[in-house]
Amino acid sequence: MERTLQIGITGGIGSGKSLVCRIFQCLGIPVYDADSHAKELMTTDGILVSEIKKEFGVLSYNADGSLNRAYLASTVFNDEDRLRTLNKLVHPRVGLNYQDWVAQRKNQPYILKEAALLFESGSNESLDKVIVVYAGEALRIQRVVKRDPYRNEDQIRAIIKNQMPEEEKLKRADFVIRNDETALLIPQVLKLHQHFISQRDV
Repeated sequence: MERTLQIGITGGIGSGKSLVCRIFQCLGIPVYDADSHAKELMTTDGILVSEIKKEFGVLSYNADGSLNRAYLASTVFNDEDRLRTLNKLVHPRVGLNYQDWVAQRKNQPYILKEAALLFESGSNESLDKVIVVYAGEALRIQRVVKRDPYRNEDQIRAIIKNQMPEEEKLKRADFVIRNDETALLIPQVLKLHQHFISQRDV
């Protein structure tokens, strides 16, 4: 039986990777949003919940069982070691959840795994190819300020600082989609879609 191709898709905050993923979804391609699943698993995965409480304290959760995001964010935001510790707890559980998700979609020619920290978490190593969605930093900051009015430029720059530099992502990419207003987005996605479909047919 032919194996479903597993394609990673990543890009810095404000690069437009979610928009690119929506175009792929319009073409019928399933997309696993690792960041959304991570947020969900932090309240639904019993093993992960107990690990977070053990490492960061019971204040990590509200009385109703929801994640105390403000407390957790203030604990890890300016502390790289604590952030690394949290990611080390979350990423393996997301990895297992992703494998289950892939197993249910074996009839697909290919699937996409969308993750902001795809390279940082090492999850790119288990994927067949990686797409990087690229846009320059100034444009990305402009987009995020417009999208997230609760964030200021300094906060956005701090998030960018915690992500792998764009130049490094581009070096590691198998494919690059430019979303920097120099090229139309849909033709780039269609070209890659045809490429991945043809790879499955080989």
